[in-house]
Amino acid sequence: MLFVKRISGRMKRISILDSIKNRRSIHTFKKEEVQNHVLLDIFHYASYAPTHYMKEPWQIKVFQEKGKKFFVDEIISSYERIGMLRTDKEPKTIKMKESMKQFLLEIPHHAVIFFEVEKDPIRYEEDYAAVCAFIQNVQLAAWEHGVGVLWTITPYMHDQTFVERVGINTDVMKIAAVLQMGYPLKVPRNKGRTPIEDKLEIINKSIEKAGE
Repeated sequence: MLFVKRISGRMKRISILDSIKNRRSIHTFKKEEVQNHVLLDIFHYASYAPTHYMKEPWQIKVFQEKGKKFFVDEIISSYERIGMLRTDKEPKTIKMKESMKQFLLEIPHHAVIFFEVEKDPIRYEEDYAAVCAFIQNVQLAAWEHGVGVLWTITPYMHDQTFVERVGINTDVMKIAAVLQMGYPLKVPRNKGRTPIEDKLEIINKSIEKAGE
């Protein structure tokens, strides 16, 4: 299916199927930051994800510019706290931390996606599913803008101290993912997918119950 979108006064044909197939997870980014109005457009379109009872459970915090340094410092502190990084002053340890910090600082935007946790397990799964659909929409909408995204699930997301320090109430909220965002420095090649026929079962007749 083709849709038409007006971009800078010109009409551009956009194929949803092409976007789904051609999108890639991006691991290296250009230094150029994505303008706020583009980020807003990406999250706006992402918000049309399916959502049970129109709850729209997703919340977003984007750390960039000076806010990014605060966020990265908290990541390093979290990794020390949970034992992923050593706390000694050995040159090797210091070098490792600086290398990790520099890598994270070179990512233009860190978008924390979180949601309120429902006590009812069914409602929780519904909300989490909606948030995941929102995240996938972010990736697709970003791709249309030439913006790359890496959907990450990281250990610091489960560190209560980290979550609180970045301004999220752990009594009621949970981080679903952290999206690394920016213009791609390199786009990975298409690795293909397992033929869907290997995973698909179409059932056209009733199934006999065991013992009948």
